[in-house]
Amino acid sequence: MKQALVLRTTPMTATHIRDLFLQISQSFAAMAATEYPASVAAAINLLSAAFQSGRKLLVFGNGGSASDAEHISAELVGRFLVERPGLPAICLTSNAAVVTAWANDYSYDQVFSRQIQAFGVPGDVAWGISTSGASKNVVAGLQTARAAGLRTIGMTGASGGSLASLSDVLLAAPATATPRIQEIHLVTYHAICEAVERVTIQSAASLNEPTR
Repeated sequence: MKQALVLRTTPMTATHIRDLFLQISQSFAAMAATEYPASVAAAINLLSAAFQSGRKLLVFGNGGSASDAEHISAELVGRFLVERPGLPAICLTSNAAVVTAWANDYSYDQVFSRQIQAFGVPGDVAWGISTSGASKNVVAGLQTARAAGLRTIGMTGASGGSLASLSDVLLAAPATATPRIQEIHLVTYHAICEAVERVTIQSAASLNEPTR
C-alpha cells in the first residue's frame, strides 16, 4: 500500500503576497527604464499602418502564449475601450480541427506556418509569441511569414531567442522568469490594443471630415 504524500509548507500570508506584488512592480519599473517602450511604440506603428492599408494580423503561440494570442485577437476584433469597427485579427491557435489535423498528419512544428501560407498576403502582420523565443512552430511561422512578404512581430523574453533575427519588431520583455515575462506581455499587448484602437478612431474621424 502506497504511503500518502504529505506536503509540509509554510502558510501563505498577506506579507508574502505583498512581497510578490512588490517584486512584480519592480520588474515593471525596470522595464520602463529600458528601450522596451520604444519597441512597443514601433509595434503599434507597424500594426496600425497594416490595418489602415487593409491588411490583417495573424497571431499565434503555444500554451499561455496561445491564450495571449486569443486575447489579442478578441480585443482587436471586438473592442478594447471604445466602440469602433472591428479590426482583422486572426488567432492561429483557435481552429482545433486545423491545428490537430496538421499536427497529426504532418508536423506540429508546422501548424502555424501552414496557416500563414494559407491566409497570409504581403503586408499582413505575423505576430509570434514565445517566452523563450525558441518554440519551433513559432520560429517556423515567422520564417514562412518573412518569405511570403509579411511584416513580423516577435514577443519573447529578454534573450529574444531565435525570433530576434526574424522580427521586424522584437518585443523582448526584460525578464527571465516565465511568470514575469508573461505579466509584461499582458501589459504590453493591452497597451498595443489601446493605442491601435485610438489610431483607428482618429483615422476614421479624419476620413469623415468634410472637405473645405
